[in-house]
Amino acid sequence: MDKNRKVKIKVEDLTIVFGKQKKLALKLLNEGYPKKEILEKTGCTIGINKANFEIYEGEFFVIMGLSGSGKSTLLRCLNRLNEPTMGKVFINNDDITSKNNKELLEVRRTEMSMVFQKFGLLPHHTVLTNAAFGLEIRGEDKASREAKAQKALDIVGLNGFEQQFPIQLSGGMQQRVGLARALANDPEVMLMDEAFSALDPLIKTEMQDQLLELQDTLQKTIVFITHDLDEAIKLGDRIVIMKDGIIEQIGTAEDILTNPASDYVKAFVDKVDRKSIITAGSLMTEKPTLVRFKKDGPEGALRKMRTTGLEILPVVDIHDTFLGFVNINEVIQAAKRKDPTVESIIHMNVPSVSKDVTVEEMLPLISETRSPIAVVNDQNRLLGIVTQTSLIIEATKFNEEEINELKEIANNQ
Repeated sequence: MDKNRKVKIKVEDLTIVFGKQKKLALKLLNEGYPKKEILEKTGCTIGINKANFEIYEGEFFVIMGLSGSGKSTLLRCLNRLNEPTMGKVFINNDDITSKNNKELLEVRRTEMSMVFQKFGLLPHHTVLTNAAFGLEIRGEDKASREAKAQKALDIVGLNGFEQQFPIQLSGGMQQRVGLARALANDPEVMLMDEAFSALDPLIKTEMQDQLLELQDTLQKTIVFITHDLDEAIKLGDRIVIMKDGIIEQIGTAEDILTNPASDYVKAFVDKVDRKSIITAGSLMTEKPTLVRFKKDGPEGALRKMRTTGLEILPVVDIHDTFLGFVNINEVIQAAKRKDPTVESIIHMNVPSVSKDVTVEEMLPLISETRSPIAVVNDQNRLLGIVTQTSLIIEATKFNEEEINELKEIANNQ
């Protein structure tokens, strides 16, 4: 747990069983029986199997998996549209699984909003009254709810469309109305169930970009369901990958790509273009052999090169500020001239990047130099180096796995 961030949602041992013999199914589950065998013995389906996780305030938290993995079932537990069979869900440390219907309704009206895949718009209501519908249900007066709805429509770029009807709008615009309706309630948490999956690719990309822009401004806690890993990587601060109701792994996109927790996760991430995800921080060699300016002259630099077998070394000052690189041929010539320092042979016009720069962004930097790429902090202090070899190897990894492989792994486990 990150102690510096407030936990907004906490899920403890959350389990959902669908079917009549829930007690027997839970007993078998606790004894270690797999989902398929429990279904055969009891007729019950395990929707969620002992999920545990925390979501931080202001986090964009993505839950993903194939059809039947339990991702939407899990989302609907967070506002108890699906009733947990076992376990607890806390919102702001308040156990919503213990609330009665009246209390739960208040949580849904004030703390959470939901955006559905199929937009859920009322066909005979205008854009404005659709956006205001949640506030109408809450009991707010017409002037107040329409003012809030108008503000939400302005945020999602639908100013001027207030009196249109859903049938007059494109799919992307209809989804914006759904998003405006959720925002109008000013919820602390937004639950989005495959909200963009029904859109064509271009509109989907536009909606993703707009949602990220909104999140930069509004800093809502968003729980987003998708089966699209590229979408999850683009949107999510952290990603959950599910299979058969079980959480296989939780982590950042880079955590999951570089350290998949299972064969199933590995098959998932093998389909991704890693160049746009893997960063300098993951690839860099920390604490590389250094030439320290003024302390190490050409002879000292040459000795370090011969000891390590490296032909190019980074140069730093006494504060570890990155100055550039020296190469072995010029170091040898400087040593022959008995130069007192390496100052005259430091190549200063060389690339340097922050830890967050991706492989895709680094590749153009190596086209005109033989030097590695220096990884520096905001003060230009050297954190590590990315060699051209490691960069090229990472860039040339490609994905050949198809979704059928994921299904095959899922069926065989």
